[in-house]
Amino acid sequence: MSEHYETDVLVIGSGIAGSTSALILAENGIPTILISKGNDFSETNTNWAQGGIACLNEDEKPEDFINDILKSGDFINNKSAVEQVVKESRSLIQKILIDKLKIPFSVTNGSYDLAYEGAHSSRRILNIKDMSGKIIQEHFFKYLKKQKNLKILFKHTGIDLLTYPHHSLNPVRIYEEPKTVGAYVLDQTTKKVVRIFAKKVIIATGGLSSIYLHSTNPADSCGGGVAMAYQAGAKLAHLEYIQFHPTSLFHKDVDSFLISETVRGEGAKLMNRKGEYFMKKYSPQADLATRDEVSRAIYSEMIKNDDDYVMLDLASFVKINIKERFPTIYDTCMKLGIDIEGKPIPVVPAAHYCCGGVLSNLKGRTTLKNLYAIGEVSNTGVHGANRLASVSLLEGLVWGVKSAEDIMSCIDEQREAYVLSEVPEWKYPSPQEELDPALVWQDSVTIKYIMWNYSGIIRTQKRLDRAKSDLQYLHHRIIKFYQKNEITDSIINLRDSVQTALLVVQAALRNKVSRGAHYFNSRTD
Repeated sequence: MSEHYETDVLVIGSGIAGSTSALILAENGIPTILISKGNDFSETNTNWAQGGIACLNEDEKPEDFINDILKSGDFINNKSAVEQVVKESRSLIQKILIDKLKIPFSVTNGSYDLAYEGAHSSRRILNIKDMSGKIIQEHFFKYLKKQKNLKILFKHTGIDLLTYPHHSLNPVRIYEEPKTVGAYVLDQTTKKVVRIFAKKVIIATGGLSSIYLHSTNPADSCGGGVAMAYQAGAKLAHLEYIQFHPTSLFHKDVDSFLISETVRGEGAKLMNRKGEYFMKKYSPQADLATRDEVSRAIYSEMIKNDDDYVMLDLASFVKINIKERFPTIYDTCMKLGIDIEGKPIPVVPAAHYCCGGVLSNLKGRTTLKNLYAIGEVSNTGVHGANRLASVSLLEGLVWGVKSAEDIMSCIDEQREAYVLSEVPEWKYPSPQEELDPALVWQDSVTIKYIMWNYSGIIRTQKRLDRAKSDLQYLHHRIIKFYQKNEITDSIINLRDSVQTALLVVQAALRNKVSRGAHYFNSRTD
C-alpha cells in the first residue's frame, strides 16, 4: 500500500484564509492537515500583500464601507456577503490578528495609522508600512507550528480531489450524492503521490494571475484550486473578472514586484513618458479611481504613445517620509538604481486578483458536498465585478473563521467520510517519460502571452475567439503530455494553467457586458 493520511479536515493552501481555518480547527481539537506547495509560508499571495487589511473604522457607519465595496464591484456583489465581511471585520481582526497573533500594526500617537487607498471613502486600512502581508503570514506560521492537532506538510501539491462516486471502486456509490473525501497530493521530495482522506476539504489555494504575462502573484499562482474544483464538478462563477493592478514595477531584472496602491493613496500621480499627468482625463477621481479604471487608462496611454510603461511620480507630491512609510518599495527600487525620493517609478499594469472562482456561500460551502472554498480561489460574492483594495485579506480572515465554525458544527454528524479500500492508489504512467523542462517552459510562456494579448485588460470577440482556439489546442496537447510524464509540481502547474486559462476565456466570451474588471470592446478589430 502507498502512503496515505487520514484526518478530519484537509486544508489546501497556507495564506490567510487557509491559515485562519486551520488555526480555529486545531485550537478546537479537530485533527487537521494543512498542505503548502512551498518550502515555507512565504510563497503565498498573503505574504506578497503590501497594502494591508481593510477594517471598519470606529468613526464610520458600516453602510459607508459596504457602499464602497458595492460601488467598486459595480453592484453585482452578494450584498449579504458584503455585509458579513464588513460587520465582522473589527471584531475578528481584534480577536485573531491583534489579541491572538499580536500583529504589530502601525501606530501613530497611540492610534492605528490607517492608510487610504483608491475607491475608499475614508482611511480604514490597517497596515505594517508596506510589509503587511509578510508580517501577518510570519505571525500565523509561528502560531500554527505550536498546534498539537495540526500537521503541516510543506512541498506538497494538490493534484485532484478525491470524490465519490468518481474515484470509488464501489459501483453502489453512483446512487449517492457526489461528495469529496480527500485529495491526491504530490510529495515533491519523494516524487510520490499520497492519498489524504478527510471528512471535509477546504480549498484555499489563492489566485490564478500567473497565467498572465505580467502578474503580481507568486509564479505558481496558476489556478490550481479552480482547476481541481472544476474537475470535481463544483460550480464556478465570475471568472472573467480579473483585476489588473495598475502599478507593478517595470524593470528587466525584476518580475512580479508590486508598487502598492497606498503609494497613490499618499498622493503619488501617474504620468506618461511625455511628462503629462493623465488620470484626470479618465476619471473624476483621477489617480484614486478604481483599479480597473486606472489600469485601462494606463493601457490606453501606453497604446497611444507606443510605450511599454508609464511613470508613477511619488517624489513630487508626497509629503511624508517615503523611506520610512514604504521601506520595502524604497529598498527594492534603490537596488535597481531607482531613487523614488527623487524620480518617478516606471510601472505597468499586471494581473493581480481574480474576483470570481469556486462558488461558495456565507459559510464557505461549495456546491459539492464536504468541499469548502475560501479566500481568492472562492467566489463568495464580496467583490462583485471588481475588488475594493485591501478587502481580500479581510475576506480570507472572515471566511477562514466561518468555514471552520461550520465544520465544527457538523463534523460529528458525518459517520462515514471515506472507505480506504474503495479509492485506488495513484496510477503512474507506464512507461514513464522523463520530463523535459523546455517543453513545460515553452507551453507556460505561450499561455501567458495568449492571456495577456487576447484576454487581458481590454477584450474583444476576435481576441477571445483566438484565445479559445489556441488554448483548446494547447489543452489537448498538454493533457497528453501530462499523462505520459513523471508527475512533478511544474507539470501540475502547467496542466492547471491551461485549464484555468480556458475557463477564464470561456467566461469572458459568455459575458458581452463591460463591467468592473471585465472590459469587453464590441469593435470588430
